[in-house]
Amino acid sequence: MQYVSKRNPDTCHFGEGSPTLISSEQTYGHNFAETLPVEMCVNIFSKLDIKSLCSAAVTCKQWNHIIEKSDHLWRNHCLTVRAVCQREVDGDREEGLSWKVILVRNYQKGYVKKEWLSGRFSFIHSAEEIPDKSMCPLDAETWGEILEAELER
Repeated sequence: MQYVSKRNPDTCHFGEGSPTLISSEQTYGHNFAETLPVEMCVNIFSKLDIKSLCSAAVTCKQWNHIIEKSDHLWRNHCLTVRAVCQREVDGDREEGLSWKVILVRNYQKGYVKKEWLSGRFSFIHSAEEIPDKSMCPLDAETWGEILEAELER
């Protein structure tokens, strides 16, 4: 169904069974960050997972600026890593590092440590059996935690 407004000559479509009005004007490529306040953009970006947030940060300069300037966006993801790497994250916070830097420094370590602590690699008998991306530099205390977990299994 089409309706042509006398005030606005743009053609509008009413979706069948839908009360929304959709302009025929192309909205592809529209950058919401150009029209919304920064606070709303941050709220939208806060719904993204880490991988999507990193991808969004390289989408355009405006998105990058918003994401890089909002330490809050990285905080929640960093707290997830903290559940596994509390000592490392707390130490980095004491040094005054930003949440993003802390996340970058500890994300891979948190993933690897979580996998080892969960017992995913309990049945590995040689270094050749260790899957790719399952190792990263870990300190002696972390290896001690992993060894204790293995001994309890």
